[in-house]
Formats: sequence, structure tokens, C-alpha cells
Amino acid sequence: MAIVEGLLMQATSTGVLLGAVVLLVVVYLLFAGSFKEEPNEPPGPKPLPLLGNLLELDLDRPHESLCKIAKTYGSVFKVYFGSKKVVVLAGYKTVKQALVNYAEEFGEREINQVFKFAENHGILFSNGENWKEMRRFALSNLRDFGMGKKDSEEKIIEEIQYLKEVFESFEGKPFDTTRPMNYAVSNIISSIVYGSRFEYSDPQFKEMVNRANENVRLGGSASIRVFNMIPWIGPFLKSRRTLLSNGEKNRNQVRELIRGLKETLTPGERRGFVDSFLLRKQSDEDSGLKNSRFNDRNLVTTVINLFVAGTDTTSTTLRWGMLLMAKYPHIQDLVQNEIDKTIEGRQPVVEDRKNLPYTDAVVHEIQRLSNIVPMSLPHTTSCDVHFNGFFIKKGTTVYPLLTSVLRDENEWESPHTFNPQHFLDKQGRFVKKDAFMPFSAGRRICLGESLAKMELFLFFASLMQHFRFTPPPGVSEDQLDLTGVVGITLNPSPHTLCAVKRT
Repeated sequence: MAIVEGLLMQATSTGVLLGAVVLLVVVYLLFAGSFKEEPNEPPGPKPLPLLGNLLELDLDRPHESLCKIAKTYGSVFKVYFGSKKVVVLAGYKTVKQALVNYAEEFGEREINQVFKFAENHGILFSNGENWKEMRRFALSNLRDFGMGKKDSEEKIIEEIQYLKEVFESFEGKPFDTTRPMNYAVSNIISSIVYGSRFEYSDPQFKEMVNRANENVRLGGSASIRVFNMIPWIGPFLKSRRTLLSNGEKNRNQVRELIRGLKETLTPGERRGFVDSFLLRKQSDEDSGLKNSRFNDRNLVTTVINLFVAGTDTTSTTLRWGMLLMAKYPHIQDLVQNEIDKTIEGRQPVVEDRKNLPYTDAVVHEIQRLSNIVPMSLPHTTSCDVHFNGFFIKKGTTVYPLLTSVLRDENEWESPHTFNPQHFLDKQGRFVKKDAFMPFSAGRRICLGESLAKMELFLFFASLMQHFRFTPPPGVSEDQLDLTGVVGITLNPSPHTLCAVKRT
């Protein structure tokens, strides 16, 4: 067992992880079930005993492996992650049909092992009536606090000024954009959730943001994917212990923030989402309502869901945007020329978007190519489903392969290259594309979509207006790596950029 533990502790690549799994065959076979096939199931590659199709999957980049398998088996197919059966949906038409036309059937969330602690609390990893009530309450209150409206625009513009100061402090020298970008975007959702922003130097805020982003990275790592298949190896995995430790520290910090807001709560005056939840909780208690879903655990979990989802996806997309501008300076030229000509030095506002079609197209193309949630979060079927001529049993895990939508060769002229013309007509006007689905679709579509769109445009346009992004000295545009690092989201590989102030 010491040998096995050593291997698992050192597992940093797919090859080593699979080697460790093979060593566990004798023990795990006692628990592994057979690959039970249902009549008229989707096709897929033949699984091996215990391993399933793992030898055909790159656990560091599973979305790429699944796209390759789709070329052989079509837009609806099955694969086995170990002994676990997963149905994969590929291509725009199939994914949209499932998530929109069969929204109820494909609308449940899978709660895998790594997120069991949050099962049926909050929004992201909840189902049934709890999910419906928490999502409805969150959406209603986020809108009340200005999500996608003028109030949010003012908060974003205020935050942009702080971010510009940080970028300027590097005086054109190379720096890692990760933390300042995360802090800036985190402050937008924080101001909506808590009613106020944090200073970037606040150690509590920095720790909370950094831990949340580390959990997003580790939560989709190869070691955790193996843990989800073989849960009893969890105690041997450093990544699992880190996830648990970070999660508990974040929950404790959120509880402290909520406690402070509760002590200063004034009926009739709502500073943010937490106040609204606390007032609703108090109302349910005063009326004697039993089994109210407005309880402490749902509040903490929902706040963490909003904080993480409201930070990582937007900040990651913006970091991809800065990297792509440095890699493709001719596109950066066109964006900056359009902004300079149209805005003439004043602060960009949301209303400018309709007069900045090329900039808007570039923002959309950044979202499309960066492909930051390539496999979405996994779904499960809520009932037996007959879909596209196949039978899918109730409770089956389903991966809507969003990368196959955003890079569908039937929908995009050059799906694997950065091409803003995807969103422009021959006259240079912005055009919407049905296959643009970075926020997913259907019942589980991102509830912060309107806020994210506003943030992306305002942050990007403002940064382009004030800075020229270039590779570090001695690094050419061609050397900038667009491979990405897979976690729950797809992040740029570690890099530095220069943000040179424009005059």
C-alpha cells in the first residue's frame, strides 16, 4: 500500500495516474461492476475491463479527446471513464436540441465526488425544488441590484479605474495579469452580493479569491478526475486535501462576512444579495414556516457559487483577450483605431457597443476561441430519454461538449483560428451567431450572462483604450502559447505580458 500511496502522491500527469490505477486493479475489481448495456444505446468505443476508455482519453485535455471520438461515432456517443458511463453530445445542433428542446430531460446537474459536500445546496450543484427556488431568488435579486443595468455599469467603470492604476504601476514591465484581473472582476460580484467592494490589498479578500481560483484549477485536474471514478483514493491525493482545506477556509470567511452584515442589517434597507437572503430567512422564521430553504447552509453555498462563478469565467476570458491581443497585434491595432476614432478619449460605456462593431466582434471571438468551459458542467438525465434515435437511461451522466459547438466546422468558417470576421458581415456590421454558446443554454444557462457580457465589453474596451499589450522583451508573438491549462475552466498557460500605457 505504501507503494500505491507514493505513486498517488506524486501523480502529476495522466500517464502516472493511469499507472497508479492499473496497480489498483486487483483491489478495485472487487468493487467494479460490469459494463451494462441498455438496448439501443448510443455507440462508442469498446471499453476495457476496469479502465473503460481511459486509454483513449487524455485526462489533462479530455475535451480534445472527446472531439476526436465524435468524428468516429457521431454527435451522440458514449464513453466510459473507468466503469462510469458518460453520454457525450457534440456539435451545435445536437447540443442545442438537448439543452433547449429537451431542457427538462437533460436539465439535472451531476454531483460528482469532489462536490458532494455541496450536494443539493446553493445553485451550481443542486437539483429539484431547492435548485429552482435558489436560482429564482438569486436571479431576481441580482437583477434588483443592477445586474446588466446602469447600476452595474457604474460599478464596473469604478473598478476599471482601480485596475488601470495597478497595470500602470508596472510601468510597462512584464507582469502576470492573473491576480489583478481576478481581484477586479471579483469586486463586481462582491459589490452586488455583499453591498461593497474590497481593497486589492485586503489579505482576507486576496486569500478568498486565490483559494477559489485554485479550487477551480484543481477541480478539473487529472488527479481529481481519477478520484471521481475511484473515490476511495481521495485520502492519498494532495489535490483532494487542498480542495477540502480551501473550501472549508472559504466557507468560514463567508460566514464571518455574513455575520458582520447580519449585525448591521436594517429592515427595509438592502445593501446586497446577502441582506435580501437574511431578510427572507427572518421572514420565514417569523411566520413559523418549517423546512424553509432560506437557511444558513443555502446562503453560504449560494454566496460561494456566485462569487466563484462571477469571478473565474469573466477574468479568465479577459486574460485570454489580453494574450490574444499581444499575439495578434494587427487585430489590436484595428480595435484601438476603432475605439480612438469613435470614443475620442472618454470612458467607454455600454451604449458605445453598437458603434464599436469590430471591438464587439473581437470580444465575441475571444469568448469563442478561448472556450473556457469546454465540457460545460456535467448534466444528468432526469428520466429515460429517447433522443436522436437512441435510448439514454435516467440518471446517466451527460457532457454537453461546448467546445464542439464553439468550434463546429459546420457553423464557423475557420473554427480553429482567431477570426473576428466570424461576427461581422461584408459591410463590417456586427452579426449574432446561433452557435455562439459560451454560457451554455437551456435551464442551466449561466444566470450571470447579462452581467458577464457587460463586464467583458467595458473591461476590454477600457484596457484597449489605455494600454498596448505586448509580449515580454525577447519573446516574439509566435512564441506566445495558446494551449491553455485545463481545470474546471480552461485558463491560459502561465505567462507575463507588458501593458504599455498609450499616449
